[in-house]
Amino acid sequence: MQSGAVAGLTVDLSLYPLDTIKTRLQKSRKTLSSSPDGQISKPPAPSLRQTIRGIYAGLPSVLLGSAPSAAFFFIVYDGVKRSLLSSPSTSISTSQQPSPTWQQTFVAHSLASSLGEIAACTVRVPTEVIKQRAQAGLFGGSSLLALKDILSLRHPDASGKTKRGYGQVIRELYRGTGITIAREIPFTVLQFTMWENMKDAYARRTLLSSGSEGSEGQQQIPASTSALFGSIAGAIAAGLTTPLDVIKTRVMLARRGDEGGEAGRVRVRDVVRGIAREEGFGAFWRGIMPRVTWIGIGGAVFLGSYQWAWNTLEGRHRKRTE
Repeated sequence: MQSGAVAGLTVDLSLYPLDTIKTRLQKSRKTLSSSPDGQISKPPAPSLRQTIRGIYAGLPSVLLGSAPSAAFFFIVYDGVKRSLLSSPSTSISTSQQPSPTWQQTFVAHSLASSLGEIAACTVRVPTEVIKQRAQAGLFGGSSLLALKDILSLRHPDASGKTKRGYGQVIRELYRGTGITIAREIPFTVLQFTMWENMKDAYARRTLLSSGSEGSEGQQQIPASTSALFGSIAGAIAAGLTTPLDVIKTRVMLARRGDEGGEAGRVRVRDVVRGIAREEGFGAFWRGIMPRVTWIGIGGAVFLGSYQWAWNTLEGRHRKRTE
């Protein structure tokens, strides 16, 4: 839990501007203001203070949700992985303990990462909805106003034509949960299976080169090495799942009164059709460069800081038990 919290806060705080750029690139072009003659009007150039506020719009929401969501992920991920494998992949099995096959390892890492993401989404989705609406410039870029807009749904509507109540508040906070999970599962399966396999290969090669194969005890993976592997795995997974990320962003940014607004739900199928019809296939890859850059660097920070925290806490535990 502590290692995951450290990793989540570190990566979100350090790379937040890249996330904001990605969200604005993925935002629907229909939301841009237009003049009466149909030409897109350009807003006046913002001041430096406004630029900084815009880049970090939605940050309070991330500060509240980043640590618990990352902690939930790693609690479930490590717990499921340990139960399915004979030994955690952060260490190497001894000669007295048979190593799991690559099929067992793949299934264990895939299932563990998938269940971990589902657990993390219980915290991440509401904070992501508020964050992305602020990042996109809605409600003046204020997380608080975005939250108040959602909480206002608990009060009855004067017209009585739209559904209100606490149930509607929950539905709005968890808007896009399905597409978020659909994006995160393939992403984490790709990232974590590659990351774990690269760590295993590195550790085995290190043991062989040092002539210590079969020695008792466990070997820790250096945080710098884990960070490098995390960067490679994250960048590849981010690039391949960009279309799902674009769809998720559009669903979360949809507001009541837009297509599929207060009277109904925003359906993923309608969003996909709308993007393909109005913007073309290339729109599904919008924001790929900042996404790959953000998660490539973020993978190094996230998994490197996680490995560092893990190694530190595990080292302290070993000293106490010796």
